[in-house]
Amino acid sequence: MLVLMTLTLCTIVGAKGKRQRAVARKTDTRVYLQHADLLSYDVYGAHPGAQFVKGKVSFLHKGMHLTCDSAYYYESSNSFEAYGHVKMRQGDTLTLVGDRGYYDGNDEMGHVWDNVILTHRGSKLYCDTLDYDRMYGIADAYGSAGIKLTSKKDVLTADWGRHYMDSNHSEFYYNVILTNDKGLRIETDTLIYDERTSLAHVTGPSVITQKGSKVNTTDSYYNTSTERSELFGRSTIYNGAKEITADSLYHNDRTGENEGYGNVIYKDTLNRNMLIADHCIYNDQTGDGFVTRNAVAVDYSQQDTLWMHGDTIRIHTLYINTDSVQREVYCYNHVRAYRNDLQAVCDSLVFHSVDSCMTMYKDPVVWTQGNQLLGEKILVYMNDSTVRYAEVLGQALSVQQMSDSVHFNQIASRDMRAYFVDGKLRENWAVSNVQVVYYPIDEADTTIIGLNYTETDTLKMYLTPERKLYKIWMCASTGTLYPLTQTPPEKHKLPSFAWFDYMRPRSKDDIFVWIPKAKGTELKQERRREPPKRK
Repeated sequence: MLVLMTLTLCTIVGAKGKRQRAVARKTDTRVYLQHADLLSYDVYGAHPGAQFVKGKVSFLHKGMHLTCDSAYYYESSNSFEAYGHVKMRQGDTLTLVGDRGYYDGNDEMGHVWDNVILTHRGSKLYCDTLDYDRMYGIADAYGSAGIKLTSKKDVLTADWGRHYMDSNHSEFYYNVILTNDKGLRIETDTLIYDERTSLAHVTGPSVITQKGSKVNTTDSYYNTSTERSELFGRSTIYNGAKEITADSLYHNDRTGENEGYGNVIYKDTLNRNMLIADHCIYNDQTGDGFVTRNAVAVDYSQQDTLWMHGDTIRIHTLYINTDSVQREVYCYNHVRAYRNDLQAVCDSLVFHSVDSCMTMYKDPVVWTQGNQLLGEKILVYMNDSTVRYAEVLGQALSVQQMSDSVHFNQIASRDMRAYFVDGKLRENWAVSNVQVVYYPIDEADTTIIGLNYTETDTLKMYLTPERKLYKIWMCASTGTLYPLTQTPPEKHKLPSFAWFDYMRPRSKDDIFVWIPKAKGTELKQERRREPPKRK
């Protein structure tokens, strides 16, 4: 019985001793001198209380191995000063080398000077001075020559930086530059770099350049691996003569795709036009674009600026970056346009650059000063942004309001054609089933003489550069000139007469207010007659 109690007590004591030693090893903060070729001690020397060790010196502290050529080891303060080929190694993920160093085991702080290189996982940090806090896994790097980090194919330089071991990301401050072999260059004062995902976050005034494009931003994220960027804080992307600005921008350098949100402005400084919207998508490589939400197309290539709004505006480019480049613009639903000398309303609009033709669909109406033009479809052919030819197809109607605002000169026909020289109307043709209501004026006192009602098959009017009518030609016609006081009331207006002045945009801000035609005044769909079949 006594033997059994003795054995049990010894077992308990032994187990307790093992637990105490395990706890001691776990919480041991002492710096151990593992090896040195030479050891000396001088109580009254330049380093009182230090043991001078030399030759293949090796220290161990909580899993970290520290080696150097020589060192002053302060056993009482649990620290040492290291000289020559200083190297700290922690597992297979971290290595820190330099010419001089100091390590404090109590605070777990290391300081390395001169030709410092910190290697952590796949990155290397170069600097003159580095402070390494093992307890929190933070390394601060600085020096008169600045610092440099290489990670994968990215190279970062700055005046000062901080590296976090656990999250494997770094912070850089002042004169920060990031470059890589893809031609990327980021210049900023503050940059946070995640080495695992190759994601760079810049704050403050910054410039990003790559593949001919330039970005001005104050807050953005750029992935150097995927070449995608997220830009905030009202950033701008420049690509040749084109630029896009938005509250938030998403850009892909590989595909050339840009997507912007919030007061987006896409500008083509070469062709002097731009798109404005709250949502925009544009591809630099394909030339295809899309804007919506308060979308506006602006053309300022002429003396007067043209403003056009639609629910959606699309741009499609063919044969981009060639001499045969072609563009197609689609603007649809609730289209309204304003220029000082021209206003227009329609449901949808298409422009083709190959023939410089703009086609307006579904109840289009165009105003120029006191003139109104409408039909089933209106085609306008441009020449360097000026009109050279226009055509109205189906139920064409031209109305001119006279100075008294009561009487209207009117021409109705199946189709109409207008020819321009230097942007000024010089010829106006009405073709098939022509009806005319015209009020001749006495030039002496500018009073209305009467009403001229005419029906013919073809009418041609010729104007001077000052827009004054000087010649009219028509084929066989029938007409009547009524004195103004004896004009039948039904003759004052043609059966198809309509005056849509209430729909007319009055300013560039008025293009956002959609005013439909009054009920019953829409153009009726005419049924086309088919020619008789041969028996």
